[in-house]
Amino acid sequence: MLLDEGVSAVVCGNDLMALGAVRAARARGLDVPRDFSVVGYDDSPLVTFTDPPLTTMRQDVYGISRHAVGALLDEVNGAPQPRRELLFQTQLLVRRSTGPADPGTASPTV
Repeated sequence: MLLDEGVSAVVCGNDLMALGAVRAARARGLDVPRDFSVVGYDDSPLVTFTDPPLTTMRQDVYGISRHAVGALLDEVNGAPQPRRELLFQTQLLVRRSTGPADPGTASPTV
């Protein structure tokens, strides 16, 4: 497990996984964020109320959904859409689940 390797932080694929990482760190007696930092992804509405409030990446869910549904409706209505890559702006929301790493404990290999 990463905690056994001396990793001082983890970035998770979503906020729910990040809350699991906080729980796992605490189960090993680590303090978040003093000993271990956790970042989520999504900015779920409830993460500001967790302990500690979760640092997370906010994504443009409305914009992504609008483009996806619009392309799907165009396809259903017989107007094929060209395949293209869309980039959406994200925003890092720093809350209290992250802190500076202790240089003596960070693993240089991970």
